[in-house]
Amino acid sequence: MQPTSHYMTCLGREIHYMKWGDESKPALVMWHGLARTSRDFDDLAAALAGSYHIVCPDTIGRGLSQWSPDPDKEYCLAFYADLARAFVDQLGFTRFRWVGTSMGGAIGMVAAATTLKGRVSHLVLNDIGPKIADAAVTRIRSYAGSPPQFDTVTQLEQYFRTVYKPYGWQSDAQWRRMAETSVRRLPDGKVTPHYDPNMVRQFIAHPDDYARWTEYDTLDMPVLVLRGVDSDLLLQDTAEEMTRRGPKARLEVIPGCGHAPCLNVPEQIGLVAGFLA
Repeated sequence: MQPTSHYMTCLGREIHYMKWGDESKPALVMWHGLARTSRDFDDLAAALAGSYHIVCPDTIGRGLSQWSPDPDKEYCLAFYADLARAFVDQLGFTRFRWVGTSMGGAIGMVAAATTLKGRVSHLVLNDIGPKIADAAVTRIRSYAGSPPQFDTVTQLEQYFRTVYKPYGWQSDAQWRRMAETSVRRLPDGKVTPHYDPNMVRQFIAHPDDYARWTEYDTLDMPVLVLRGVDSDLLLQDTAEEMTRRGPKARLEVIPGCGHAPCLNVPEQIGLVAGFLA
């Protein structure tokens, strides 16, 4: 089943999203990580498209969505949660499932506790929780805030293979797709990852944005937490605490991955599919 590409205006900003599956099926939102795009979910969405009406947005400032003219105000979880509500409202989703990787999981967690309270029926948090490790934030800021530039897309792909090695195994075709769906060309002809470097200001203007135990503890839907066994962002003790507090999440530790599992192989897809069903 092939996806289709769409655009809508939410809170005055144009948002791009990919749509999979039959609109008569239950709704499923998949939201990507900090410096990534909606196309990260191609494999998972293709596997689940027979059972769900799936939408995968590009967050403002990423992929084909508009960049914010007010980064310090809009690149934060509160604005993203407002954006999520405007997005699903326009789609007519009243009740839906949510799969979020890293930042996309944090958006789902915050929105499910605030702007979308009572509307998220199942929540998958892929290598994210209500507390993240400082060392991982430092690592992410080191590359996301100053995206490199290359002469060729092949060089960009090699960079992705290095910086996203913790995602776990990907085929050559999947690495190539990541490069081709995450590239933008600069005025001088060089290529760079397809996001607004200012999105990293979230960590400066909103330094405690990812401290979210208050919201997590109010969640009342089934929650699945996926943790890459070598993750430096979602530490094991935090993940285990998530199984004891709030919604008492189910925890699955994914071998062969760090931050964050790519959700592209049968074992990982099966965990998500089984939980959502």
